[in-house]
Amino acid sequence: MTIIDDEHGLDLDQLEGGPLPLDELQRLPFRYASASGTYAIRRPSFSPRVAPPAEAAAEPDEADAALGDPPIAFAPLRLREELRLDVDRHHPQMTASGTSISLLSRQKSWIARVRKTGTWRYAGPIWHTDGYGAAGFAYDHVDITVVPSFFGVGGHATVVFSRGGGRTLTRRYPFESASFRAVQFEFDATPDAEPITQIETHDHPNRPATLADEALSIETVFRRAGFAVTTTPAGTVPVSGAGANGTWSDAEMHDAMQTYWSRFADAPQWALWTFWARQHDTGRSLGGVMFDDIGPNHRQGTAIFTDSFIRDVPAGDAAPDAWDRRMRFWTAVHEMGHAFNLAHSWQKALGTPWIPMANQPEARSFMNYPYFVSGGQAAFFSDFAYRFSDEELLFLRHAPSRFVQMGNADWFDHHSFEQAFAELPPAEYRLEVRANRPAPVFEFLEPVVLELKLTNTSAEPKVVHADILDPQHVLTIVAGSRTEPRQWMPYARTCTGSIASVLEPRGSVYASLPVFAGLNGWDVSEPGSYDVVAVVEVDGRPLRSEPFSLRVAAPRSPEESALAGEVFTERVGRALAFDGTAVDTVAADTLAEAVDRLPASRIAIHAAAAIARPLARDYKLLEIPDGADAQSSVSAAGGEVRVRAAQVDEALQIAEAQLVTDAAAETLGHIRMHGLVDAISGDAAREGAADHAASMQRGMRDVLEGRGVLPRVLDDVARTAEGYAPEPKAAARKPATRKPAAKKGAK
Repeated sequence: MTIIDDEHGLDLDQLEGGPLPLDELQRLPFRYASASGTYAIRRPSFSPRVAPPAEAAAEPDEADAALGDPPIAFAPLRLREELRLDVDRHHPQMTASGTSISLLSRQKSWIARVRKTGTWRYAGPIWHTDGYGAAGFAYDHVDITVVPSFFGVGGHATVVFSRGGGRTLTRRYPFESASFRAVQFEFDATPDAEPITQIETHDHPNRPATLADEALSIETVFRRAGFAVTTTPAGTVPVSGAGANGTWSDAEMHDAMQTYWSRFADAPQWALWTFWARQHDTGRSLGGVMFDDIGPNHRQGTAIFTDSFIRDVPAGDAAPDAWDRRMRFWTAVHEMGHAFNLAHSWQKALGTPWIPMANQPEARSFMNYPYFVSGGQAAFFSDFAYRFSDEELLFLRHAPSRFVQMGNADWFDHHSFEQAFAELPPAEYRLEVRANRPAPVFEFLEPVVLELKLTNTSAEPKVVHADILDPQHVLTIVAGSRTEPRQWMPYARTCTGSIASVLEPRGSVYASLPVFAGLNGWDVSEPGSYDVVAVVEVDGRPLRSEPFSLRVAAPRSPEESALAGEVFTERVGRALAFDGTAVDTVAADTLAEAVDRLPASRIAIHAAAAIARPLARDYKLLEIPDGADAQSSVSAAGGEVRVRAAQVDEALQIAEAQLVTDAAAETLGHIRMHGLVDAISGDAAREGAADHAASMQRGMRDVLEGRGVLPRVLDDVARTAEGYAPEPKAAARKPATRKPAAKKGAK
């Protein structure tokens, strides 16, 4: 047996002058003696190796080789070796896992399922490894003996690795922490928001009979999940110069996240900013958004909107105030869970996550929507213990950190194209991916925006969620002729209210699918052919579309080729996805350059939309003084939300020229065009330009009517225009009628 002793900590056997009687430790109070936590070996320099003569059959560097370390001459390059033992304390998963971190190789991890085999002893098979390459991990079983830590002092775990009765390896890990990972939280709020970060668990009578009566904070929830949580002081961020528009757009909130995280180095940060605001532009149907950081870092900020559906207390509820506080608390933890790479409970089987997962539609977890379970929210909270599911705890505590740590892995990555093709669609529905154009050919530099269509093909009405085709609920796989298949993932995830929609026989619902860019970067950019497949869950079963084939044309001019390097960046992708930016001057300059240099191109239309949208409104900007301590809260650093006055004339000049055209409808798609024109005209009307707002709406109606869009959509647009400025009677239109033949791709 090879013995490697890298003991650098203080052990109880050193304090007592000899080995501790493990049997006696069982008699001590449980809170003082726990095996769970993190044990670690640090190697700042060459480490001593002791190989007793009787067990010296293995070479001295075999242990390092077995655990994936560099050769002995480079032993200092292993910076850290961890053992995480999860066998007692809060919701134990009876799991041990290990990680080896070296300078010249990727992080390596193993996970074992263990059972208690004796006093302070645990053993079991290794069932998951990551990072060891084709050769795999040299061992398949662990036997762990613990000398527990008391009050965080001393303690160690001795691990014997083995494989089928062959060679063994012993590692001794000093105790380091009772938690598995460390994270820092910051909570800030605008003055008109009403944040909740702590609740009394017994304030509402609808609860499990066994639920502890306690003051429960968000920090405690994550501590029980295995995190060592630190917080910066919460604060209120003042708003100065606010105009009539008090709601937040995606662009404003994303800019705030960019400003916040610009204080930190461009590296994975175990930190999360939660920002409470009153309401999103979408209205009360949106309760929260999980935003991703700029640069390569992801999942580092979440916004909670308190004037939303999360405060819609059911009629006749026994304790409405407690219900309201509980729901705001649930929403915050739910959105923060997304930041740690947790999927919704009903979405886990879509694709291939870090390990195969089953959907948990009935899970009593922070990651499940209360109203999605059988019996609705009342049934959910009657059996909800304010925790994550066992599967989620296994992920948070033991998954390789690149999947969990904010900033390391793309949200819910590792999905396969083949699985999407393997799913069989329910016969009652048809899912289509399509484009609003005669032929699926896109210009070079043109952001590719497609459309999803779900049709009830049965003879009976069907009830579906109104947002069933929201891209965050759809597994979208993109395969290029020159690229490997990968999942397209949006830059943000939202928490929305549950609204049922009746889908009549042959009836359809639609959604925009902007697959041009997301967490992977620009998924569709290079010239060539691409196939897009979408999978959505309907009635508990996956529904797959047929592959939609599109082609990106080659550059038509040296000007297009020259702009490619500036356009195909994360900065510009985010600015286009969030309809503009007021803080990323590099992206804004690139968009303006695209309009100036390629005025007749499709990229110019998208760029114009992203330029006009922030100009049309009183735009909120988070400002943090230069030199502010990165570790202080926004409020403590003197941060404030300043409102930049709208520049309506400039916005209208751009929008009326670029967005109310047939070309705009084709490249933006009917749904995205409709949304942009509604947003800009609404902002213009609030700023006193109602006539221009009505004109834009009527211009859009003419364009959509010419493209064969459904009469009900045209009538909605006409009513919106009338609400801004009534049309003279002589020019009033007749009610819309369906054209006998619609253009290909029109809805």
